[in-house]
Formats: sequence, structure tokens, C-alpha cells
Amino acid sequence: QVQLVESGGGLVQAGGSLRLSCAASGRSSSDMPMGWFRQAPGKERSFLAEVDWHGEATYVTTSVAGRFTISRDVAKNTVYLHLTKLQPEDTAVYYCAATRKYPTSSPHNYIYWGQGTQVTVSS
Repeated sequence: QVQLVESGGGLVQAGGSLRLSCAASGRSSSDMPMGWFRQAPGKERSFLAEVDWHGEATYVTTSVAGRFTISRDVAKNTVYLHLTKLQPEDTAVYYCAATRKYPTSSPHNYIYWGQGTQVTVSS
């Protein structure tokens, strides 16, 4: 079983930045590609970004490309999502997840999920 714990969320003003972290643990946790998703109130969970298991290849969805970046510290078994130029529309619960397929972008291919961390952007 793989356990994922997100952290780094909080309240930030529009135009600000945050770095979200996802600490992974458990059997095979360091061998799995990882992704970030978000879900705003009343909306579906949407894909944001993915990184392969060794942290070399990444993919960020077009809607946030240029503002959000994903990275992986293999030694620390931690995945990051760097959020910049944040807008109120970015307010959501942000989730990290693990998959055995890369690239995919589909939440249906993600096996393990964290509990999420809240990001709130004020205007």
C-alpha cells in the first residue's frame, strides 16, 4: 500500500505563489509516476500535472502551463507542485496521486490518492 500526504496549502493573495508537497511512503511508492489534481466546490476533479517515476519527464495541462510546474525529489520521495501567478479561480482542494502509467492524465488510472490540501486565493 502507498500512502500520500499533501502539505503546503493555505491562503494567498492573487498574483502570489505557493509550493505544495506530497510525501510518499509504503511499498513501491518511489517507483510510481505521480500526478496532481484539483477540485473546486461544485466542480469535477481535474488533472493538473504528471511526473514520471524517476522525475525526468513531466507534463502540465495547457490551462495552467506556464504558471504551475511539477517536480520530484527522488531521494526524499516527495513530489512538488509549484503554483505561481495564482488567481481566485485557482481556489480548490489540491490532491496528489500515484499511477503505474505515464503519461496518462486520466484520474481513472491513478491508484492511490492523498487527502488533499486546501489552496485559497483572495482577490
